[in-house]
Amino acid sequence: MQKTVEDIWRTTCGNWKNCNHSTLQALLSECGKHSIDPQYCMSWVEEHSGNIPDWPAVAETARDWVNKHTSTGSPIVSSD
Repeated sequence: MQKTVEDIWRTTCGNWKNCNHSTLQALLSECGKHSIDPQYCMSWVEEHSGNIPDWPAVAETARDWVNKHTSTGSPIVSSD
């Protein structure tokens, strides 16, 4: 699972300096599309937080996204 997260990260962010509000939200969204809990992805990103510019603000945006898009640790799935 971690390899898949790393592959998604390479596609959405590319490197830690490019990890910002929008690229991190894209990463979390892609994790959900691959049936990977976005909270798991967020935890993985947090391990590298020292490499991410403006981490406190980026983290807040990401946590807001996770709270809006997950419920009790599981992605919310639309039944269209």
